[in-house]
Amino acid sequence: MTELRLEVLSASNVVAANNLSLKPGQEQFITPVSYSVAAAATNPTVSWQRVVLHEDQVVGFIHGNFDPDAEEEEFRACLWRISVHADAQGQGVGTFAVAALADEARHRGLHRVTVIWEPGAAGPEAFFHRVGFTDVGQTRYSEVIGALEL
Repeated sequence: MTELRLEVLSASNVVAANNLSLKPGQEQFITPVSYSVAAAATNPTVSWQRVVLHEDQVVGFIHGNFDPDAEEEEFRACLWRISVHADAQGQGVGTFAVAALADEARHRGLHRVTVIWEPGAAGPEAFFHRVGFTDVGQTRYSEVIGALEL
């Protein structure tokens, strides 16, 4: 996909972001965008939320979190949520969004972005590995912790 751009999540695009349809089986690995809106409202200084647009159509959403004072390292700079419309998957939308999050982390002087995911056949593991995350640990709930070194 060419000519992708980011826009801050706002009242004018949140409905489109919340209505991104996924491929069958992916729903169990994603929480709704509206959960991210609630997170931003409770802690707006650390939340970084963007929609990805192709032409004027919302085709993706990414939620990053930047809290350099977080006690647990995996929450200091992390990819909290990402979703890409089913029809746009495999066309560079997710890669574009992760690269933008990594650029924002660099801009903030950070050297690592983490992500946590639940393993599963339709899960995001292959995508995260493809964009450069490597497995660095596991949560107490057997979720995978991945890191992208910047």
